[in-house]
This record gives sequence, structure tokens and C-alpha cells, in this order.
Amino acid sequence: MYVYDEYDQRIIEDRVKQFRDQTRRYLAGELSEEEFRPLRLQNGLYIQRFAPMLRVAVPYGQLNATQVRTLAKIARDYDKGYAHISTRQNVQFNWPALEDIPDILAELATVQMHAIQTSGNCLRNTTTDQFAGVAADEIIDPRPWCEIVRQWTTFHPEFAYLPRKFKIAINGSQEDRAAIEVHDIGLEPVRNAAGELGFRVLVGGGLGRTPVVGSFINEFLPWQDLISYLDAILRVYNRYGRRDNKYKARIKILVKALTPEVFAEKVEAEMVHLRGGSTTLTEAEVQRVSRHFVDPDYLALENFDYANQDAEYPGFARWRSRNTRAHKRPGYVAVTLSLKPTGVAPGDLTDKQLDAVADLARALQLRLLAHLARAEHHPRRRRAAPAARALAGTARRRLRHAEHRPADRHHLLPGR
Repeated sequence: MYVYDEYDQRIIEDRVKQFRDQTRRYLAGELSEEEFRPLRLQNGLYIQRFAPMLRVAVPYGQLNATQVRTLAKIARDYDKGYAHISTRQNVQFNWPALEDIPDILAELATVQMHAIQTSGNCLRNTTTDQFAGVAADEIIDPRPWCEIVRQWTTFHPEFAYLPRKFKIAINGSQEDRAAIEVHDIGLEPVRNAAGELGFRVLVGGGLGRTPVVGSFINEFLPWQDLISYLDAILRVYNRYGRRDNKYKARIKILVKALTPEVFAEKVEAEMVHLRGGSTTLTEAEVQRVSRHFVDPDYLALENFDYANQDAEYPGFARWRSRNTRAHKRPGYVAVTLSLKPTGVAPGDLTDKQLDAVADLARALQLRLLAHLARAEHHPRRRRAAPAARALAGTARRRLRHAEHRPADRHHLLPGR
């Protein structure tokens, strides 16, 4: 996963200091509610009926064990002992005290996490397939491209106050598990006749009160032009998107009003000024980011025959049939943990459960992915059974329904 350099770390630490002062001034009555609102939204903070809600970004759904343990500590120390996994690869805390928010953000910063641009009318968290990097049907690893987009969108001055919130998703596999058709921009990897990599580009998808399937406006965008083309789309939306009615302000309404063909023409008109400019990606830049997403040291294994274990543990056989997915490497498997037990809000995780998942991730040297309804990892197949039993023993009450199929991402919570 991407590791912050000194510059990245200084940015989030400075943002924490800035927001600490803004919060102090608001609590002291020096800032009005109207003045404080855009400041808190830029830092993922909602003021709701009974308590603030803080939304923490998890770029492309990837966490390490130390970060998961920090989330558990925050849930324990500042909330009611649980966190909530949203449908767009974020983590939410629903009961923190307003005066504690700067301290929470400071703790997140120590493990390279933040809540920047997780709310408000800006470019939100870039999401992807929950099995990115390990999927058996993967065409490309989408995570480096998500990271490139993340770095471009963070603190982008031109798109900080869009007509409405804006969400980008990138798929990397044959199956669209990233749900790119229901995002403001969806990107699908393709190769042309010469074998060159590019992206099919969808715009104007979304759910909510007006569900719309996105429209393709570019069948082959060379990867070098990716950021320039996103920039062009955002410029068109920022210029023509409605600001008089928030229910008509999403890009899906604009695309429908103009038609996808006219919208694409306006994007191409912007590209005349952007193509070949400073936003053009280079091989060196892609390699710089891709170096953070190398495969772990996989062992040379063969696929494991579960016949004996299935006979001995029927419950495990049912769990395995529903909660494991094919892995790109023989002898490994992607494991899902359902966060949809009976009688509990889908997506909730207690602090103890978070600690248990972090323990497993560290013990088995796994990469943890927190995405929507699931946490996925890729233990070796023959170690999947003890891993499942360990989790069940640690958090039996909430995970005893893990044999249920993980819920579809859009049937859990409003997408954020």
C-alpha cells in the first residue's frame, strides 16, 4: 500500500493543527455555525441530531493492521465502542464529542490516515474492487491508478466547491465489483489492438433518489491522458452543473440534460487546452506510485483439497462456500467476513472485533481490506480454517452469522 513521504505526512499534520484552531474558535463562539460548516465538512465532520459523525477515508479500501488497531482504539476511547464501515470504503464514528475531533484526527495522522474530503461538495474518496490486487480475474491492479487519482484530487483548489459531491470508481477486473456504472465517473481498463493500456470512461451514474446508469463517453482513453480527461470532465461539470437545487445538482442530471454526446463534445473542447500539458501522466510517475503496490512474497503452493476438512467441519464447509473467493495465486484464497449479522446495523464493527481482525492480519501476514460489507484477506488455503475459527471465537456473537452471503454493497447504507 502507499506509504506517506515526509511531504504527505506534514500536510495531514498541518491540517490537524489548522482544524484544532478552527474548532477551538467555534466552541468559543468566535466562528458562527455558518462559518464553521464548510471548515468541518472539509474535514469529514457532520453535525447530526444527537452527536457529530466523523467519516474517515480509507483510500481504495486498503488498511494495514496498525491502522485497524488505531480505529479500534478510537472507537473505544472516543466513541461507543464501535465503528461503522460505509458502502464507499470509509469508516464512520457516530458518537464522538465535538471537542475531541481534533485529538481523533491527530491520532489518525500518526498512522497515515485522515478525514479530508470525506464530506462536502468536493471530490470524495476514490474507490475500487474490494479484491484489488488479488482477484483471479484481474486485468490490471487498479490501486496505483486510484492512488494517482487520490493525489490529484486532494486539495484541488478548482474543485473544492463543486455543485455537488463527486465520486470516482476504478475497476480492474473482468467483473465490475467496483460498481463503476453508478458513480459520477467510472473507469474500466481496456487494451487496444496494439495491446496498449487505456480506459473506457463512464459519466453520470448514481443511485439515491434518481438512480441512473452511467453513459460511456470515451471508448479508449490512453492512460497518459487519464488525469487531463478527469480534469476536463470536472471543468465541464463545475461550469454547467446546477447550483440552485441540490436535488438537481449531481452530474447525472447534467449529462441527461445535455445528452451524453453533447457532454462528451464539451469535454473534448476542454481537452484541446489540457492535452499534452502538465497533467499528462508519464511512465516515471506511474512507476513511482506502482512501487508501493508490489506483491508479497507468495509461496509456491498447490490448491488445497478441502474434502477431509469439509467432512469434519460442516459449518466451515458452508462458510467456505460463501465467504471465500478465487485468488490469483494457487494455494491462496480471498476470505470475506460478513458485517451483516441478524439484529445489528449492517457494517458495524466493535472495538474488540477490530482488534481481532488486526491480530489475524498481523499473525498471518495478510493485507487487510476494509470495503463496504466485508474485510478481505488472502491467507493460504490450508490456514483458512483456523483463521475462521479464531475470528469466530473472539467475536462469536457478532460474527456467528458470517456464513451469510456478504450483502450487496448498495443494499447496506447510503453511499458516501
